[in-house]
Formats: sequence, structure tokens, C-alpha cells
Amino acid sequence: MQAAGMDFQRVHTPLGEFVLAARGDALTGGWFSDQARAVDLDDAGWQERDAGILRDARGQLKAYLRGSLRTFKLPLALGGTAFQAEVWRALAEIPWGETASYAQLAQRMGRPEAAHAVGAAVARNPLLIIIPCHRAIGSSGRLTGYAGGLPRKRWLLDLEGPQRALFDDGAGVVQR
Repeated sequence: MQAAGMDFQRVHTPLGEFVLAARGDALTGGWFSDQARAVDLDDAGWQERDAGILRDARGQLKAYLRGSLRTFKLPLALGGTAFQAEVWRALAEIPWGETASYAQLAQRMGRPEAAHAVGAAVARNPLLIIIPCHRAIGSSGRLTGYAGGLPRKRWLLDLEGPQRALFDDGAGVVQR
């Protein structure tokens, strides 16, 4: 995502600073500023702005984090491979308050043998929260990797379903 002509905006959230990126009228990325593989915002060609798509995305992100928005409605331009795009669409179809394992996602995509490849594509999601990769879990119910960190993943899942009462038994297994 290191390209000239990219606009970005920093958003202060209960989970820390979140960065939204866009080119033209489409959102291209979203990440926590302290996560692994975060983009260096000092790259040439990037401009900090508060206009258009970034303003809309910020408003929707804040509404989601308050629990008053369940589905994002934003134009996206994410790049990636055809397979990654297919996985990201499958993630976006997981309803608010629900989770799916990587194997379940692969099954839904008609590729039951591709659970590991699905996991790799989930890990490359360029737009955390908005494409809800936090809803992807291990087959055992375990909270698995999340670029923003497992405490943030747990927070997001709790936001979406406090009735689920997520607890960690010390081994990372979700108890319901």
C-alpha cells in the first residue's frame, strides 16, 4: 500500500490510534498505527486530509465502535489477489456478533481444502474492523492471530456480542 497519491487520516479510538487510507473516492486501508506491518505515514506522496471518503469512514468507524453501526457502507478499493478478494468478501458476510472459523470460511467459499490459505488471506486484510477479520477464529474456538493484537480482537468481539461473555481459559479457548 505504499503508493503516491494516497490520502490518510488518523482516528483516535478506544483501542488506540487507527489510520484510514484512501485514494480518490475509495477506502484502501485501515490499521492500528502500532500494529505489525503498519504503513510508515512519512512515505512520499501521502497527504493527511479530513475530507470526503475519509470523513465518511471516520464517522462510520466511530459509530461502529459505539455499537450503533453494524454494517459499513463505504466504497472500497483493496487490491490483492483474486483469492484474497474472495476471502475478504466472505469475511464481510459474517454477520455482526457471529464468528466463523477459517475452515468454515473455506467451506462457504466452496474450497474446503483451503483453510490454511484462507487464514493467510485473512492475515493480509488491508482494512481491519471494516472488513471484520476479527470475526475469524480457529476451528477449536480459539482466538487466533489478529494484526491489531488479541486484546483488540477480544474487545471487538465483546462489542458485537456482550451476551457471548467471551472468557479465556488460559489456553486462549473461547468459552460460550
